[in-house]
Amino acid sequence: MSTIAITPDYHGEMKDSVENFNGNQVLNIGWDQHMLFAAPICIPVPPQMPFGALVKEVLPSLYGAHPDFAKIQWDDVEWLSSGAAFKPDHAKSLAENGLVHKAVLRFRTPGLTGIKGSYN
Repeated sequence: MSTIAITPDYHGEMKDSVENFNGNQVLNIGWDQHMLFAAPICIPVPPQMPFGALVKEVLPSLYGAHPDFAKIQWDDVEWLSSGAAFKPDHAKSLAENGLVHKAVLRFRTPGLTGIKGSYN
């Protein structure tokens, strides 16, 4: 969302630009139909990280405590990148998969709808 400055000549410094993350980029990750995590989780990750490492190493640390996480059939997961259907290549890096600084990555897990179907 854009903002409107109080004065028309305001020029501020972008504190969240990629240059300020020491070689990392910010990735926003959300798990659809699991509102126990009500908003995407924002994490700094290296753009050269393989997508497969994100799935196997990072996502368990973020979502692994949820009872549905162990039931995920990763081959059936539906991915969305910035709102559009997305088919990631697990061997390629996040950057090679087109995930740029402040991208929004969401995943849907067919058949899993939260604790006892509550979407939580």
